[in-house]
Parts: sequence; C-alpha cells; structure tokens
Amino acid sequence: MAEAPPYTLPPARSRVTEGLRAYRMIAGMWIRSTLAYRTSFVLTVCGNVLLTGLDFVAILLMFSQVDALGGWTLPEVALLYGLSVTSFGAAQLAFGSVGSLGSRVRDGSFDTLLVRPVPVLAQVAADRFALRRLGRGVQGAAVLGWALVAADVEWTATKLLLVPVTLLCGAVIFGALFVAGGAFQFLAQDAAEVQNAFTYGGTTLLQYPPTVFGRDLVRGVTFVLPLAFVNWVPAAHLLGRPYPLGLPEGSAFAAPLVAVVCAALAGLVWRAGLRSYRSTGS
Repeated sequence: MAEAPPYTLPPARSRVTEGLRAYRMIAGMWIRSTLAYRTSFVLTVCGNVLLTGLDFVAILLMFSQVDALGGWTLPEVALLYGLSVTSFGAAQLAFGSVGSLGSRVRDGSFDTLLVRPVPVLAQVAADRFALRRLGRGVQGAAVLGWALVAADVEWTATKLLLVPVTLLCGAVIFGALFVAGGAFQFLAQDAAEVQNAFTYGGTTLLQYPPTVFGRDLVRGVTFVLPLAFVNWVPAAHLLGRPYPLGLPEGSAFAAPLVAVVCAALAGLVWRAGLRSYRSTGS
C-alpha cells in the first residue's frame, strides 16, 4: 500500500483566504442568531448609540463654558472625535471578541479551537460576533459627518481621499491593538483590562487635541504606539494646522505605512503568543 504524502502547510495566501472564509461563516452564524430577535437588536443598537454618545455630550458641555479647547474649536474637536470613534467602532466590530481570549485560556475551552482545521485568529475574532457594536461606529460617523461640514476645511481632491483612507488605516491600527492585546493574554490570562487601557483608553485620548497633553505623552502616542496617525496627524492636514511635534509635511499620508507595520507586528506577536500557549491540562 502506498504511503500517504506528508502534510505540508498551505501557502500564506490560501491560509488568509481560508481564515476570511471561516470568519465570514462564524460571524454570519452569530448575525443570524442576533437578527432572529429584530426588536431586541434595534433597541440594543439604539441604546449603544446613546451610551457611547455620552462621550461627545461631555465635549459639548466643555464647549458650553469655553470657546476653544487647546486652541481647537468645537467642529475641529468633533472631527478628531469622529475619526477616532468611527475607526475604533469598525475595529471593535471586527476584533472586539479577541478581548475575551483570557477567559477561554483560563477555562481550557481555547483548546477546542486548536483542533479545528481553521485559523485560530479567525475563530477567536468571529466568536460571539456582536452586531450591536455597530452603535459606536454609527454614532461616531454621525459626528464625523457634521464635523466635516462645520469645520473650516479648504477641500481638495487629496483631502477628500484622505478621509476614507484615514478611517481605514485607523481601523487597522486599532485592530492590531486588539490582536496584540489578545496575544498578551496567553501569558497574563487576566489582562483584559490592560488591553482595554490601550484600545478603549486610546480612542478616548484621541478625542481631544494633542495641545492639551504633555509633550512626552504626544511623543509616545506618535512614535511608540502610533495612535496619532488615527486622527491627530491627518486632522492637522485637513485643517491646515501644524503637525504634532513638528512632523514633516506629508506625514498625514504615512498612515497606510503605519497601519501595515502595526498589522505585521501584531501578526508576529500573535504567532509568538500562540506558540507559547500551554494547555490547562484539564
């Protein structure tokens, strides 16, 4: 009897395609489950929109007492808010479930994901896909739409193109943070709040202009954890303001490169975390 050929790993392109297909199928299952109760879903999304909108209400309350915040007017701060929250909302929708990885590691249920012939990251990201998270992105997009009209922007074709590119790159950067934070939970199983400090905390930080923060913090958010490219740097270009830290002209267009680097690093961190995983033994 002829021996079976040795198993070889599929090429990277096919693994990506397989992962996307698995993600779509798993997420679709949870979406169908959610939409089985449409009234409950609509009420949940509306509640989510109102709850996340409280952050912008706080900004409105500040501007009821002042004309500018760190030299930025209300429409300009709303632009920062809209870019940050919309990008974060997209990343949270796609990768928010990665934050619960620590509980799977603790109770041993993560082992069941390893024996399935599907990329693990796709399973973790799509697990319990919460369509209700649309509320955050919808609310952020509404504020962004108003800000783009109300802010004093001299529109050009380049600036029009920069807005969707910035949103896409911001979502990738936040998604990379979700994945890297999930990988950290292989080592520190109760690290969900540490991850939240960088994801939820990061988007809250970006809702305010860089001029209200210390220079060292702005350096860290620009060169160490490059969240500044989610909105601070592109918004400065849109509004004709000086770039944070005196970055060179054209830095707003570096966001795609920053997003690619963040995604690549997150992939390496995820693989390292997955290799370091040891079953609970139960």
